[in-house]
Amino acid sequence: MKIKIKKEKLVMTITIAIACFTLMLVMFMQFKVVRQTDITAIESMRESELRIELANWQEKYDELNEKHQEITQKISEYQEEKESDEKTANLLEKELEEINKLLGKTDVQGQGIQIILTDKSYTDSSDGENSEPIYDEDLLVIVNQLFEAGAEAISINDQRIVAMSDIVLLDSSIIKVNGQRLLSPYVIKAIGNQEYLKSAVMGKGGRGAELSELGYGVDVEESDKILIEKYDGTFGTKYIN
Repeated sequence: MKIKIKKEKLVMTITIAIACFTLMLVMFMQFKVVRQTDITAIESMRESELRIELANWQEKYDELNEKHQEITQKISEYQEEKESDEKTANLLEKELEEINKLLGKTDVQGQGIQIILTDKSYTDSSDGENSEPIYDEDLLVIVNQLFEAGAEAISINDQRIVAMSDIVLLDSSIIKVNGQRLLSPYVIKAIGNQEYLKSAVMGKGGRGAELSELGYGVDVEESDKILIEKYDGTFGTKYIN
């Protein structure tokens, strides 16, 4: 029991140290912002330009000040919680859960959209019935458009898309995602604002709209219970020491 308490206190101490280091970094950034101001350039500005410049610096300062207050509040919370090892452990556990959500290591559910993409079918006078497949580039563009529209989680055929994910074309009809071979139809799920997500893919310039115009099957459904499974792969690095 004593060993467990000492371990939790060590984790708490390290966490507080990291928060303090971050606070010092924010303060350093504030000083750097002030030092980088070119006095000569300001003196040569017209009044309207100077006001715009000052407004921009004020906005940057406000952002840094807000971050400073957040970190200060965080440190205060840790100092209050350190009186109880159990509360500290719970606090760290909740933060770990949030980190796992961001990394895609937990199943998540929420409102969003589901996109079903199918290959283009056509009839050739010499070869008969043929099809034009969905390519890896199509999936990559759609995934990027969804993330840009604020998607908080995305999967393709239940393969969670994370920073380490790969979307690679193996041959004319097989695409590999996270090392898994996938075939059409491709079911893309995304959690986020339904209107934004749908507009990003099916609006002007959206790859879904372009594929639909070319004759590919593109079906978009909205749902308040989009379930996206966790990423089952491992996170690792080859070159970071």
